[in-house]
Amino acid sequence: METNESQLDLNHKQSSLINRHNGKLKIAAILALLVSTVTFNLGFANETDKDEFAKIYHVYVANDYVSSVADEATVQKIVKQKEQEASQQYQNIELDAGADITIVPEQVFEVATNEDQAIKDLQEAITAKAKAYSLKVGNTAVATLKAKEDVEAVIDGLKLQYVTPSQLDELKNNTPSAIPALQKDETQLVDVTLSADITNEEVLVEPAEVTSVEKAINLLQTGVEAKETYIVKSGDVLGSIAKAHNLTTRELLALNPSLNANTTLQIGQELNVTVEKPYVTVKAIYEKKTLEPINYEKVVKEDPTMLKGEEIVEQEGAIGKKEVSYTLIEENGVRTERIQTDENIVIEPKDNIVVVGTKVIPSVGTGEFAWPAEGGHISSQMGSRWGRYHYGIDIARPSGYTIKASDNGVVKTAGRHSTYGNYVVINHNNGYETLYAHLSKIDVSVGQVVGQGAAIGVMGSTGRSTGTHLHFEVHKNGAEVNPLAYLN
Repeated sequence: METNESQLDLNHKQSSLINRHNGKLKIAAILALLVSTVTFNLGFANETDKDEFAKIYHVYVANDYVSSVADEATVQKIVKQKEQEASQQYQNIELDAGADITIVPEQVFEVATNEDQAIKDLQEAITAKAKAYSLKVGNTAVATLKAKEDVEAVIDGLKLQYVTPSQLDELKNNTPSAIPALQKDETQLVDVTLSADITNEEVLVEPAEVTSVEKAINLLQTGVEAKETYIVKSGDVLGSIAKAHNLTTRELLALNPSLNANTTLQIGQELNVTVEKPYVTVKAIYEKKTLEPINYEKVVKEDPTMLKGEEIVEQEGAIGKKEVSYTLIEENGVRTERIQTDENIVIEPKDNIVVVGTKVIPSVGTGEFAWPAEGGHISSQMGSRWGRYHYGIDIARPSGYTIKASDNGVVKTAGRHSTYGNYVVINHNNGYETLYAHLSKIDVSVGQVVGQGAAIGVMGSTGRSTGTHLHFEVHKNGAEVNPLAYLN
């Protein structure tokens, strides 16, 4: 019947105007009624009473026409069956098999549908979808979660990778103005945020796409669902493995801390080749208050009435204390900033004051010992040597051979010794004496006052000596001490 077929086409076109509503099946309104007069090919026309019409139901899945059925309940039954089947595999997920279905009723003279084929077609076309929430970072959908509460759990889970549950709870339960005042030697979390906003959108997806909170957290942290690994084969080297995975050798080593550039790879060894690119990072802000020391200043006062080399402590230094506040910023647990925000001095420091003499008397040493030769280097140090103890240092290969007084003093000895050869001893009249041995010539005499740097003789190889050099000793209160601890 031409009129009836035209009307069916019209109804099919109207399906594009049909929308889903709250996941329930809908009956689409027919915008045009069937014509009241139908012309039959038998050559006669009768006005037909609308009560003589029957109904069939055209079924669309995701706007695609599937089939028609005589009873709408057939569709409802298949929807319920699909939801029950899916619920056995995907537990604790809200399922909906009818959200994409639109039913368009049509009045017809006679119901002529193939119910068996229609049911088969609908069974294939209708699938159960999960009502879920798409988790987004910016405009990028990262994961799909089964409940809106899971989105909050993911956000909290990310933060809990770097702060404690008690810290996060306290932060949630307190407004900024209600955060307790920071006490001395205390660190307190004041804020924790993500580097990008995380939003959510209600969606219908395949149940298999729904992921757990734990997997979503890992994905946001790493940018990958699972780490890719590589198994070392014969002939592999670090460079070739890195190149095959678009890495530098340095990046490959960073991904595998147990390796270094000299590591010998073993066949079958498993290497991580995944560069993590997190979607978000966690920024934690702390406030810290601490008591810190204030070092005292060292002050030196000169006194011209005191001999040079003498010193008196006028005031012992004392360390002060200050209370300092900081803002500490960490990103993914790594300290990135430390900003001082306040400082209060609790105890002022006291300067350490030392009075030193500047008065110089030619016969009294200054306490500061000058190098006794014209350049040269140390050929032998103080200590055990050749089975006996060497009580000074030997200076050899100078630029000149003049021997000089190391400090002011009076010549105590100027003569010859079986071991020292020609030697000179100077008493510095401050508890110190210096000895100069193996001289080829002595230019001072006993009792002579000599100033620091004055020529006292010429370097030589007299006495027990294997070559031209100066043997130099320092005595403190009668005991030999290491000259290197005193020479400037």
